[in-house]
Amino acid sequence: MKVVVAPDSFKESLSAADAAMAVGTGVLDACRDASIDLCPMADGGEGTVAAMVAATGGRLLTADAFDPFGAPIRAHFGLLGSGGGAGLPGEVGLTGAIQGLGGEGGPAARRGGATAVIEMAAASGLALVPPERRDPLRTTTFGTGKLILAALNAGASHIVVGVGGSATVDGGCGCAQGLGVEFFDADGEACAPGLGGGALPAIADFDLASRDPRISQTGIRVACDVTNPLLGPNGAAAVYGPQKGATAEVVEQLEMGLKQLDGKIVKKTGLDVAELPGAGAAGGLAAGLVAFAGADLASGFEIIAEAVGLRRRMTGADLCITGEGRLDGQSASGKTVSGVAGLAAQLGVPVVCIPGQAAAGAPDGMFASVRPLVADEVTTRVAMQQPKTLLRRRAADAVRDFMRRS
Repeated sequence: MKVVVAPDSFKESLSAADAAMAVGTGVLDACRDASIDLCPMADGGEGTVAAMVAATGGRLLTADAFDPFGAPIRAHFGLLGSGGGAGLPGEVGLTGAIQGLGGEGGPAARRGGATAVIEMAAASGLALVPPERRDPLRTTTFGTGKLILAALNAGASHIVVGVGGSATVDGGCGCAQGLGVEFFDADGEACAPGLGGGALPAIADFDLASRDPRISQTGIRVACDVTNPLLGPNGAAAVYGPQKGATAEVVEQLEMGLKQLDGKIVKKTGLDVAELPGAGAAGGLAAGLVAFAGADLASGFEIIAEAVGLRRRMTGADLCITGEGRLDGQSASGKTVSGVAGLAAQLGVPVVCIPGQAAAGAPDGMFASVRPLVADEVTTRVAMQQPKTLLRRRAADAVRDFMRRS
């Protein structure tokens, strides 16, 4: 029996790689001769770098950057390998080694050149800002721009930017400054580095000529885990501003700034990025990367799935097991588990989902079964303390049930 194990990370509990190992061990508990392919996944949010590095035999690097308030920090990014991964640490008896960009790998492998993967949250993320300091009028993506330059310095000619978990609503202007783009106020004076959301209305013009020349030679893809536009009731400010510390009044101020910025972009470049699906991701960073760096937007899941060769690896499988921290209404909107289920349906492969928790109204119809860790006698606290043990147990039960029904 061939089983593909393709979970996302379990936030604040397990990385995708650790979750895959726990599930794979559970599969072997139920079927010792199973052929298992561990394929840790992500969708552009937390865990994207770790999943893609693990799946391609790449390596993690660190670089000097800046946090959302402009303070110096060290932040990590990944440089992907050109072949299959070396397997997961401590792997015993699992016949499916991690595979990825080798052979039929992602587009970067076919076009040539190194691929780097960045999580904007590593430099500009909400987790870097204590709740009492969250202020999208001040926070900036400047550090993310510096991480992109670090990836170029490491030899990357293709860059994937995961944009989940941001602390910012700056329309990507801070990131653009990090790449060398200059912004000017109405008096023609250069704006100070580290533009935040509150400074957007002051922008009168910008100049791409000062941008690092390597940007125009680099393929940048933005891995979006949401489809929100830049503006409006479903846009960057309205939907995600409050999560980042914005009051209703501040949301209006941010919306006005983003709208004015969009107008400047249209006038200067002819691009209207406001309605692009995903443009509102990371407080408009996705829109800014399109406008200021020539990036393409795509589903985070689709980018990672292509990079790790998930379709090829799932073809001919008897069963797929996926999972995430919480299965809820948002899971059906571009998240890893729904992406895995959709691809598996095309290939005729049944999917079991093992989430940490399953909320009422979760989209369970896309799976053969859903087996949350939090169930019966298992509380949320216990699940957070013993995720590996419970994942192993749930996976073993799922495989035994699958073999009985087959």
